[in-house]
Amino acid sequence: MGLSFWHVLIVLLVVLILFGAKGKIPQVMNDLGKGIRSFKSGMEEGKSTDTQTQQLPPSDKDKPT
Repeated sequence: MGLSFWHVLIVLLVVLILFGAKGKIPQVMNDLGKGIRSFKSGMEEGKSTDTQTQQLPPSDKDKPT
C-alpha cells in the first residue's frame, strides 16, 4: 500500500508550514486566529442584519387603501 497524491500533498503542506515559516510560526498562528475571529464576527454581523430586516414594521405603502 503506497502513498497517494493527496497523502504526499498533505505531508508537503505540513512541512512547508512548519519549516517554511522560518521561526515565524507564532505569527502565522496569530494571523490564522485573527482570520477566524474576523470570519466569525462577519457571520454574526450578517445574522444580526438579517434579523433586523425581518423585524422592520410594515410601511404605509404596504397597507391597502
